[in-house]
Amino acid sequence: YNLGVRYAKGIGVAEDHAEAVKWYRLAADHGDPAGQTSLGGCYENGNGVVQNPAEALRWYRLAATQDYVGAQVSLGVCYAKGTGVVQDDAE
Repeated sequence: YNLGVRYAKGIGVAEDHAEAVKWYRLAADHGDPAGQTSLGGCYENGNGVVQNPAEALRWYRLAATQDYVGAQVSLGVCYAKGTGVVQDDAE
């Protein structure tokens, strides 16, 4: 996950969103909620991957079920805006 952050922000390495996605996915596939949330953000915004709001929502949900606050916020924003899901203010 941390190496993904470095690539996403160009900290000590050249900024490379595709490389960031590679490291986020590795962390996410191992159940890391920060990696899952960051990968969701990449899918939501189209950074390093083709933009896919439904895929973003899937990763946010996985992290949110682990009580990861950042993912819970991102998931709530998706429901509020109707990003990848039908808008639902109650959800």
